[in-house]
Amino acid sequence: EPDVTIVSGLKDLVVSEGDDVTFRCQVSHENARDVEWKLQDVALQNNEMNEISVEKGKIHTLTLRKVTEQDIGTVTFRVGPHTSTA
Repeated sequence: EPDVTIVSGLKDLVVSEGDDVTFRCQVSHENARDVEWKLQDVALQNNEMNEISVEKGKIHTLTLRKVTEQDIGTVTFRVGPHTSTA
């Protein structure tokens, strides 16, 4: 299996409380396995507050809905041994 790398990393974003915010990270190969999103070192699951999806096979997205002050912190995207933070 090819080594999946990060082609385009996360960008720092500033958002107002109550708004939604979307982070995007592009990887080198489609159908990447061993992918993880974290907020402040806590692994995120796909649920009503966090929407995790893949666009066009290579662009992994994380949308945090109706953010609050508690959501301030570092977002991390990991694929295999590679990480990107914002």
